[in-house]
Amino acid sequence: MPPDAGSCPRRIHRYLLALIVSLALVACAGAPVQQMSDARQAIQSAVAAGAPRFAPARLQEARRLVEAAEAALAAHAYAKAARLAEQARREAIAAREASLAARRRREAE
Repeated sequence: MPPDAGSCPRRIHRYLLALIVSLALVACAGAPVQQMSDARQAIQSAVAAGAPRFAPARLQEARRLVEAAEAALAAHAYAKAARLAEQARREAIAAREASLAARRRREAE
């Protein structure tokens, strides 16, 4: 047996381990974690502003979009999940703004 024959399997193991770790990091890096968090926080803010009462359709649409983003995330469709999460955030912000405007109008009456 040649002197370095035992080191060959070790090298292969190291390369395989490095490859697996690299692939795991690439897969995790693509997940739109921040966008999902932003969308959920925007929905919470809309609810706190009164969206269930003053802008229920917009709030429901924001929630639907987050659910769709979660499904895309589960399917590893990260670009789609990011796009849906951003749409959900914008819809939730619109629900919050509509709610605040409706509350101001009521207070002005």
